[in-house]
Amino acid sequence: MLDYGIIVILAYLIGSIPSGLIIGKKFFGVDIRQHGSGNLGGTNTFRVLGVKAGLTVTIADILKGTLAASLPLFFQSDMHYLIAGIFAVLGHTYPIFAGFRGGKAVATSAGVLLWYAPFMFIIMIAGFFICLYITKYVSLSSMFGGLVALIYSIISQDILLIIVVAILTLFVIYRHRANIKRIIDKTEPKVKWLG
Repeated sequence: MLDYGIIVILAYLIGSIPSGLIIGKKFFGVDIRQHGSGNLGGTNTFRVLGVKAGLTVTIADILKGTLAASLPLFFQSDMHYLIAGIFAVLGHTYPIFAGFRGGKAVATSAGVLLWYAPFMFIIMIAGFFICLYITKYVSLSSMFGGLVALIYSIISQDILLIIVVAILTLFVIYRHRANIKRIIDKTEPKVKWLG
């Protein structure tokens, strides 16, 4: 059981690494929490610092989830990869290194699925970009990607995967509740870098 405790703590700490804050302060001298939506995730980084910074933060946040989900393998533990991954998502959303104000759980959740179900990850990312191309809303595309992953998990008949993806998708939707209101009100910003 000691390995469980170590993995949970490490996964949370990995998830807590504030990629957006680090990139913003180190390379731009900007605390992105003071700009845009105030969110530490990739979307706000795109808006505040541009495409290169946004991509860097998004990839870093994805890899946090992938690394955390892989911890049971490194520790030769029987803890399920998805359980370890959930704690990284919690760390990303409520990071101890950034005053418990983090991202909206999208990229790190995707990173967890990249480790456990890479084909699902590809399908989910495809769904995200198709929705983004059509709507130009990152928030809506993120939620749509979660729903695509949920449908895939149901088809897979992997019970734990279904439960975890359902929890993550509902959490992502909950974290985007303000975005949903802005979409309805037609005040949600659209991406400008996508043709």
